[in-house]
Amino acid sequence: QVQLVESGGGLVQAGGSLRLSCAASGSIFSINAMNWYRQAPGKQRELVAGIASGGSINYADSVKGRFTISSDNAKKKVYLQMNNLKPEDTAVYYCNVDLLRVGELLLYHYWGPGTQVTVSS
Repeated sequence: QVQLVESGGGLVQAGGSLRLSCAASGSIFSINAMNWYRQAPGKQRELVAGIASGGSINYADSVKGRFTISSDNAKKKVYLQMNNLKPEDTAVYYCNVDLLRVGELLLYHYWGPGTQVTVSS
């Protein structure tokens, strides 16, 4: 089994910063990609940023220049540094990991439980 644990959410004023962390543990053979998604009330879940095992990174246009994704593959962790936060960044942020489990050849997609980020104006 695989578990994802997120931390770092909270309440911050507009213009402030937060750093989200996600740690993966369990029967993991390799990680293909680690991503951050978010879902605001009444809206669909959207990809915020992703980092592949080869190092390629992509961001949603709305966060480019403000958010930075990074990972520590050895520790199976992914981070999201969020600067210059805006009220429209308010959402539940979810960690998502694409991985291979030990002894299996299927690609699995795991989700963390989510962490609330609230940005006040």
